[in-house]
Amino acid sequence: MTRKLMTGNSAAAWGARLAQVDYIPAFPITPQTEIIEDLAAWIDHGNLDARLVMLESEHSMITAAASAASSGVRAFTATSSQGLLYGMEMIYTVAGWRAPFVMINVSRGLASPITLEPDHNDIMAARDSGFLQIHCATCQEVVDNVLIAYRLAEHADVRVPAIVNLDGFYLSFTREPVDLPDAAKAADFVGEYDPENLQFKGNTPLSQAVAVIGGGPYSYFRYESHLALQQALSVYDEIADEFATTFGRRYDVTDNYYLDDAEYVFVMVGSFSTKARDAVASLRAAGWKAGLLRLRLFRPFPQALVRQLLRGRRAVAVIDQNISMGMGGVLHSEFAAALYGSRDAPVLASYIGGLGGRDISQQEFFAIVDELKQACDSGKSLPPRLMYTQTELTEMRKLQAIAQAEHAEIHQT
Repeated sequence: MTRKLMTGNSAAAWGARLAQVDYIPAFPITPQTEIIEDLAAWIDHGNLDARLVMLESEHSMITAAASAASSGVRAFTATSSQGLLYGMEMIYTVAGWRAPFVMINVSRGLASPITLEPDHNDIMAARDSGFLQIHCATCQEVVDNVLIAYRLAEHADVRVPAIVNLDGFYLSFTREPVDLPDAAKAADFVGEYDPENLQFKGNTPLSQAVAVIGGGPYSYFRYESHLALQQALSVYDEIADEFATTFGRRYDVTDNYYLDDAEYVFVMVGSFSTKARDAVASLRAAGWKAGLLRLRLFRPFPQALVRQLLRGRRAVAVIDQNISMGMGGVLHSEFAAALYGSRDAPVLASYIGGLGGRDISQQEFFAIVDELKQACDSGKSLPPRLMYTQTELTEMRKLQAIAQAEHAEIHQT
């Protein structure tokens, strides 16, 4: 095992290298491009025996990755933000092919307006596609979870493509110490790509659907994919056990921090959850029984585990780094559905924060817990909240006033 200082992008590239990928169709987009640059350099210098091909778009890139996987080649690719949306047609298509490859998504806010900073609307747009989704909070998790993703995607009981997600800039370009798995152990853990898994489960043909068919067969194939993702929950636990035995690091479906006796719980995904960890430690020091539940595996969604972990808590604040227009936070909706009808369900509150990379301060976490306590004590529900300060609103109003004045001046002239 070798310790290196590397970015999240480099960690993603190392994951692909250690998985001994064969084929890398690519198209550059900020902030993902460093992944492709690292892989290209290794191939050029003979450190990685793979073929990298630059294609004309993410649509073609995703098609090529799935086509390669369907022909018995281990494929890897990466994208971000608008690139993921550009390839969305094929995201849904290749999931129906049951083609197991791994794609990195480096989360970045979507246009319009434009930003290069991260939030999760891009990855949440792929929520219902049939791809597995693993979300990372550190560079170490990125390299390790690429290996786990290949094992999970290629497993005979699963066989669907996977997305490993990391936050742009906050993680993609942040350097952290990473313990690289031993190359031989990593290769043994991932194993060789078995093209037979693409055709049969035992003696039964795999349910792959590409032809134009009627509603009955269509329903059958779609439900088969749904069952495959549900099966991935138990398969994931087996793989996590093996990874922990082999490498000494354990990645459960959820990352729980001070959760055992917590009365007030933050729920998050991604690198911003590290801010919540710091806040929980400070809240504990101040006498608050706060905790954190971070989802690693978002698809399939671990509904039974969520109900178990949150049973008996006073209140839960789901902090979404996304917004579903006209509805609210995607993660909050998922947790509300999971907890619906559950006995001893906690007060569930929705907070939307971190849009476009906006920071979430420790003071805001303290304010959330205070609001949760007041709601519990009063018996009143909390309306959905956008995490936004008065200072930020004042600055926004100034910009609007300047724009309005300039608009009026143009019309006068």
